Amino acid sequence: MNPPLAHARDLLVAAPERWDEACFAVPALRALMASGLGVGVVCRDEQKGFWETLPGLEVLAFPAKTKPKVAAAAIQGAWQAALVWEAGFTAEVAKLAHIPRRLGPNDKKLVKWLTHPLIAKESPLEHRVRFYLSAVDEMGVDTLHPSFFAPADLGIQAESNAVLLSPDSDFGPSYEWPLAHWLEIARGLLQRGRRVSIAGMDGGRGLGKSLANSLGEGIELIQASPLSGALPLLSARQFLIAADSSLPHLAAHAGATCITLFGPNDPVWKRPLGKRHAVVKRHVECAPCLLAKCPLDLRCQHELETTRVQAAITERLCTV
Repeated sequence: MNPPLAHARDLLVAAPERWDEACFAVPALRALMASGLGVGVVCRDEQKGFWETLPGLEVLAFPAKTKPKVAAAAIQGAWQAALVWEAGFTAEVAKLAHIPRRLGPNDKKLVKWLTHPLIAKESPLEHRVRFYLSAVDEMGVDTLHPSFFAPADLGIQAESNAVLLSPDSDFGPSYEWPLAHWLEIARGLLQRGRRVSIAGMDGGRGLGKSLANSLGEGIELIQASPLSGALPLLSARQFLIAADSSLPHLAAHAGATCITLFGPNDPVWKRPLGKRHAVVKRHVECAPCLLAKCPLDLRCQHELETTRVQAAITERLCTV
């Protein structure tokens, strides 16, 4: 756990556990920090490096197997209020630590952990980031400054010719595009003279390794595990083409320009943050189903043509 900082400990934010949700919460935390509050975040150790990319944020990180009671004892009496987004480890820590004011969305699964429920709504046509911003809006904090949505500055210069391909998804096999299509995209990039490397991820079907093996010698395979440790390698690549997964959200936070291939998910709701990115999706009747395993024929992936992905790549390569 990090040593305490000198500023007042006004508000402890309970970090969302999913990586995409953690990325969506970043603008809200930046808004809170800009308001003058002394802000900290409590999270698991795997997220420590991610939250440390926000200068001035106190990060209280606990090992994966830490019991909520143990973590609560470590922070008890230190914080005046807590902001909790979801039920789980960090919500229980905030309550067991007897933090006197516990704020969060007025959700039936969460309300038992709170003393001050907030209205935090999102319409079906809004990006998920609004869920986090609306709760902070209810606290009277300005959330709309452009700097709150900017990539983190990791101090790493991106290589302009480097393209990282990430065919694996930790969201489930129905989020992964066929390997043959990835091969076609990779070979096209190599013919353009791009330096192509491949990212493998835990939780996928090993498509990254298969793709690197199929492309042969000279293709670097990078294992993006743990994900928070992958931030420097993502920052060093100017361009990422990825299956819908945690990785494009982290890459967007690290400053890369991303093309994300969507299948069962809804890009209006869950695309990576930032206008410089692109999403590619083939509309099918059963999407968005959000299912990790397709009960039908995986048509949202099989019907996504390589020509559509190539067109998005060409457009983005001309603007980065």
